[in-house]
Amino acid sequence: MLPLFRLMALVTSVLPLIASAATVDLLVGSYTKGEQPGLYAYRFDTDNGKLDARPWQQLRLDNPSWLVLSADQKHVYAVNENGPGARDGVGRASALSLDAQHKLTLRNQVTTLGDEPTFASLSPDGHYLLVANYSVHADPGGSLAVLPVAADGTLQPVTQLSTYQASHVDKARQLSAHIHSVNFAPDGRFAYVADLGGDRVYAYRYAPGDNAEHPLQPAAKAFLALPPGSGPRHLVFDKTGKHAYLTLEMAGQVAVLDVATDGALTLRTVVNLFAPGFNGDKGAGAIHRSADGRFLYAVDRGTDNHVAVFAVGVDGGLSLLQRRAAEGRQPREFSIDPSGRFLLVADQGDNRIAVIARDPANGHLGKTLQIIEVTAPSDIKFLKP
Repeated sequence: MLPLFRLMALVTSVLPLIASAATVDLLVGSYTKGEQPGLYAYRFDTDNGKLDARPWQQLRLDNPSWLVLSADQKHVYAVNENGPGARDGVGRASALSLDAQHKLTLRNQVTTLGDEPTFASLSPDGHYLLVANYSVHADPGGSLAVLPVAADGTLQPVTQLSTYQASHVDKARQLSAHIHSVNFAPDGRFAYVADLGGDRVYAYRYAPGDNAEHPLQPAAKAFLALPPGSGPRHLVFDKTGKHAYLTLEMAGQVAVLDVATDGALTLRTVVNLFAPGFNGDKGAGAIHRSADGRFLYAVDRGTDNHVAVFAVGVDGGLSLLQRRAAEGRQPREFSIDPSGRFLLVADQGDNRIAVIARDPANGHLGKTLQIIEVTAPSDIKFLKP
């Protein structure tokens, strides 16, 4: 039997390991101002919901507003949302390596052949990065760029570039295409492109075997038309892949979609994010489902900045459970931590990240646990331990 003093020493030495087991790293992308670094790594305690006030790592990148992790977590891809008037006026995508200690190293950058790239998705096989060039200005307008990924994880020049027609419904925001996101279906057979400027979601077959330089081919039903002036933004699928949910930024709504086996999308209904009688500005934005698929969360970042919580029915339908303040202006993105007990919101307009308690059993959001200062945060991605 160990002497008491040795037993106490052993317990003391193990305690830090126990504490660190509850700590996960997360990456935060942002819009850069002046000499701000842009990309940050923080540590988060999944036991108590505490986010370190200061990043343990930061990297200088211009406007790394959206981040993508490879499946093996060895690579990170960031879109550099640059355009006219920015410090770097060229839209780019950056490839970074991520080692076992989560240390980031910039590998290379390539142009996306468009302005203000705002979103990206990695193909399921890891061979291509699809980038949504939003393009604030009508000329040249938004586009979709396909960038091959080399075996070492670095990005290659654009091999496929697609342009689209605007709807012209809103004379201020829809004079040209504005591609806001691109997502793969869960089975990886189709990719979907949301065009805020055209009120459409375009569907493509992912067929690299047919043409390696042009791996996207129009699906049998090439697009889904959304209500005029609604402005589609971000898309997520349910766990089955039979249903999808799309934020309509300009309408402040979520569209509930059905997905056919041939990739065709059908609009089932739209659900308001705003409360009855609300007459302020609407701005539906980020949308994500819980890991168990039972709940869906979406932000409205107009004049009533909040997170809407929905229950997902067995038929894919949505039932509103709660509207909860986002604790800041212009909530750009949010993420649920690996434990499912906390939701972190990137409040771009107030330069902060808010940590909000979450009940995994009923999906409800509770009290605000912490707020830390981060300049113009735009994306939050948790890393695997």
